[in-house]
Amino acid sequence: MGFTSLNHHLGFTWLLVAYWGTRRDGAVGVDGITAADYEADLAANLRSLLDRAKSGSYRAPPVRRVHISKGPGSSETRPIGIPTLEDKVLQRAIVMLLQPIYEQDFKSCSYGFRPGRSAHQALEDLRQQLMKSGGGWVQEVDIRKFFDTLDHAHLRELLRRRVRDGVVLRLIGKWLNAGVMEGGAVTYPSTGSPQGGVISPLLANVYLHYVLDVWWEEVVEPRLRGRAFLIRYADDFVIGFTDESDARRVMEVLPKRFGKYGLSIHPDKTRLVPFARPQEQKGRGGPQGGTPLRTFDFLGFTHYWGGPGGTTRQSRNGRQPAESAGSRKR
Repeated sequence: MGFTSLNHHLGFTWLLVAYWGTRRDGAVGVDGITAADYEADLAANLRSLLDRAKSGSYRAPPVRRVHISKGPGSSETRPIGIPTLEDKVLQRAIVMLLQPIYEQDFKSCSYGFRPGRSAHQALEDLRQQLMKSGGGWVQEVDIRKFFDTLDHAHLRELLRRRVRDGVVLRLIGKWLNAGVMEGGAVTYPSTGSPQGGVISPLLANVYLHYVLDVWWEEVVEPRLRGRAFLIRYADDFVIGFTDESDARRVMEVLPKRFGKYGLSIHPDKTRLVPFARPQEQKGRGGPQGGTPLRTFDFLGFTHYWGGPGGTTRQSRNGRQPAESAGSRKR
């Protein structure tokens, strides 16, 4: 069922709650307005923002793009969009409207940017799933530039399945088309949702909920021969299989599924990893052959089998492994 009337909840008190729930000590947007500036006449500013949002006269300013390092020792950077304070507040208000709706829909395999869920829980679920299945095959997937290539037309269609309120959809459309300011110039990408925006994580979850999670649960999983599981944190996910033929079939069809929605799988960073207990890895390149155990990366950790009885272990990428079987460095 689609919700046709949501914006009546969007009142002054709602915006006030959204304001105090917004981080106010971060970098300023293109207008240069700080929280101290805005709070000098907070009530009047929020009432003006509310009137513009409801009447359709609100204009979403471009986000200011900066680049941050992907991690220690990495030469790669990640583009981050910094909205204006007003944009952050209004986006928070819309997230407050939409989150209760989508929390009823989102699947248990999804952990990123959801209330009461965390990366630690995703890692623990992964460990439990691997222990339950006894290993098998793990598909480590990388979506190429997901936040930059998210298709606006597909996103709007997916949103309309549950949200049909014109005010809400119009505001989301304005944020998608707001443009990006970098080096003094403004560009207007036809795809993408800038990382750093308050609403971007929710939009990403909505997109991948339909593109991946629902498809996996309703179409793929019922057709598999063996046991399998999916664990996703935002655009980072892994899939585990007990049956190799299942793993290879999904490996083949996944790029086609993502391509249908304007996304692509990175061919060099996506791989299928044999992942079994050490005593079962003979002939798979395990320690009996003098080669390292097969590993895969997920959420900043390298995962491998080891320890007494062949339990799963996790270590931070590039650091020493966890000290004991089943423990995690976090």
